[in-house]
Parts: sequence; structure tokens; C-alpha cells
Amino acid sequence: MNAPFFGPDWHALAESDPEIAGVILGEVERWSSGLQLIASENVTSPAVLAAVASTLSNKYAEGYPGRRFYKGCEYADKAEHLAVTRAKELFGAEHVNVQPHSGASANLAAYAAFAQPDDPVLALSLAHGGHATHGSRVNFSGNWFTPVSYHVRKDTELIDYDEMRDLARLHRPRMILCGGTAYSRLIDYAMFREIADEIDAILWVDASHYLGLVAGRAVPSPVPYADVITATTHKTLRGPRGGMILCRAEHAKAVDRAVFPFSQGGPMMQTIAAKAVAFREAATDDFAAYARRTVENAGALSGALGERGVRTVSGGTDTHLAVLDLTELGVNGADAESRCAAARILLTKNPVPYDAMPPRTPSGVRVGTAALSAQGFGPADMDGVADVLTRAITAERGTRKGDGIIAEVGEDVLQMVAAKPAYARGETSPAETSR
Repeated sequence: MNAPFFGPDWHALAESDPEIAGVILGEVERWSSGLQLIASENVTSPAVLAAVASTLSNKYAEGYPGRRFYKGCEYADKAEHLAVTRAKELFGAEHVNVQPHSGASANLAAYAAFAQPDDPVLALSLAHGGHATHGSRVNFSGNWFTPVSYHVRKDTELIDYDEMRDLARLHRPRMILCGGTAYSRLIDYAMFREIADEIDAILWVDASHYLGLVAGRAVPSPVPYADVITATTHKTLRGPRGGMILCRAEHAKAVDRAVFPFSQGGPMMQTIAAKAVAFREAATDDFAAYARRTVENAGALSGALGERGVRTVSGGTDTHLAVLDLTELGVNGADAESRCAAARILLTKNPVPYDAMPPRTPSGVRVGTAALSAQGFGPADMDGVADVLTRAITAERGTRKGDGIIAEVGEDVLQMVAAKPAYARGETSPAETSR
């Protein structure tokens, strides 16, 4: 069977727009020449990339399968049906919407489905690991709704469930939100469900960071407890950049209307097709092994860093990420981020709970093992990762000694990733074309 055209012709792109072709080839090279420890990024499969680059990008498909505004949506309908069906089976969800363009778009729809402007919404403080869309004043969530924040305890750096219950009883929020971007521990969904039922609130789980770990059965699922779950498809799920919503059947109409027509128009069908590919991949034994390895790697990295004097917030991690407190090293997160980037190691500056430092120069950094695990790194490799990471963090840029250390670390990183590249030779069209 001759395959129809479904992706980019890289030779044609190189001839018609060499500048953009160079940018794309440069990005392939970047992924192949450094340690990717940004917790919210991952390596997608060639099959996902092929779907994203497909001619489904051409199709306007406002509405839902069988109820589109435009004609000619028979294949768009099939793609979305496959994505929804696979996601429902993968997560055991009663209803799934795969149209959100991003995690933030999915979160906007969750607010629209269940809350009215000025309603109180209870969520984890941004400074303690939450997300901007959970009530930050610079975001729509903090401007249109009334944010109420719970925190982690000072002594354990774990969610303070007693405080959360007290705040719920006091403010009677329309929704209680759990999940975040820099909280590394498992969440007691049963406790959240109990408190939500007590005050008749919607329980919303933002599982953007760890839904792939749920798919791989490496961490517990929030599906049995939550009314609604929002997530991205590009973090631990290893799919295309995009969002999704899972919910109970009783909320299906409200959620679907909140996505379309309330907050979005035409869906990106090429991305929805790629989501379907990712859901199929996530249902395999190989993906389950990947998810377990991701969690094991995070624990091993945290332990190896602890041996080198780097403290992990809350004493460890149960997921793919860890927040590192650099106070004892005398380095702020912004400087550490810059030093590591110069040494071919990418991570993110991040506050620690009750941080005395300002947000632009916080006391910590956030690291994640999702991308390294996708490349084939295992727990045995994490001591080496911890070594180059610590050397880079403590090397003072602008000094002869510090710059020399950073250069040495960069060379060590190149050797580490050469054996485990993000994309093997020939796996992607741009990588093959460049040779």
C-alpha cells in the first residue's frame, strides 16, 4: 500500500524556507546535545510527530463528531472518536473531551462549566506548588474568580489537609482544586473527596503533570474521586502539546459546552489525531515500564543529590519531579538555572515553600525525569546526572575556575546523551535530512 502524503517534505522546506528549516534542525540538535530536566517537557514519538504534521491541519471542524458546523468532517470525526474512545478506556473515565488547545484552555473550561464570576475556588498556593490558572492575580483565574489558597505544612512540606478543611468550611468554595506544577508527593484524593462532599463542592483535579504516570499505573488515579480532571497531553503522557478533560457522565454537557462554543472555536484536528496516537501508545506495556522508570529515576536522582548536600523539598518525591532547595549551597535558583543552561542542562528556577527569596531569584529549582526516562536513562544513570547537576549549580560563572568547570560539565553531558539521544538517527525527517 502506497502511503499518501501526510507529513512535511523537508527537502522542499529547506529549499523554500531555509531559515525555518534551520530552526527546526537546530531544535533537533538541541534535544540531542543536553540533559532535559524541565519537568513539563518530554520527548514525543515519531508517530505523534507525524500525526501533528498531517493534512488534518487543513480541516475546520467546529462542533463535535456528528454535529459539525462544516461539511467534509468524516475523517475528523473518526480521529476524534478514536481519541475519545482510547482515552476513556485508558483512564476508565465516563466522559472525555479532547478539544482543549492547552492545559490552560482546559482549566478555563473547567471554571466555565462549574463556577460563576466571583465564586470562591480553593486551590494550592502558587508559591507552594500550584499553578497560575489556580488563582494567580495575574491570570484570568485570579481576576474573574475569588481565589482561596491552602498551603503545605512548614514542618513536613506536605499539603496541610487540616488547613484545607478549615478553609473549605469557612469559604464554602464552589470548587476545590488539587494538583499543581511543583508538588512532588502523592495526593490524598479520598480526603479531598470527603471535604468536597461535606460542603457540596465540585472536586477538580489538575493532573497536567502526572496524568501519564496514571496511564502507566505508576501512581494512583484520581478518576474514581474527581468530578472533573484537566490535564495536558504533552508532559508525562508524551503526546502532542494540548489539553484534555475527563469528567463524570453527569457533567458531560456542561464540560463540552464550556469548551465549545464558550471558550474555543475550531479544534486542531491534527493535534487531536496525535492525541489518539499518544493514548494508544500509553496503553502498552512499554509505556507502563516507562512510567515506572520515570518515578524510579526521580527517586534515585533525589537520593543522589541528597548525598551531595542538595535537599529535596518534602524529603523526596513520589512522581517525576522534585523541587530542590539550594539554600545550603549558597546559590539562588536563577543563578543555578543560568549556570546549568551554560553546561547543557535545562531545569527551572522555582520557589521553595515559605521562601524568603523573591520570585525572580527563588531559593530552589525544579527538575523532572520524564524526558530522560523517554531517552532510556535508568536509575543507575542518576548518580551521574546528580554529579554534573551539582557541579554546574555550584560553579560560579564569570570566574576562571567556574567557567572552566561549566565547560567540563558541558563536555561530560555531551558524552552522557550521545549514548541515549532523544531521537535515534532516521527517526525524524529533519534529523535524517540533515545528514
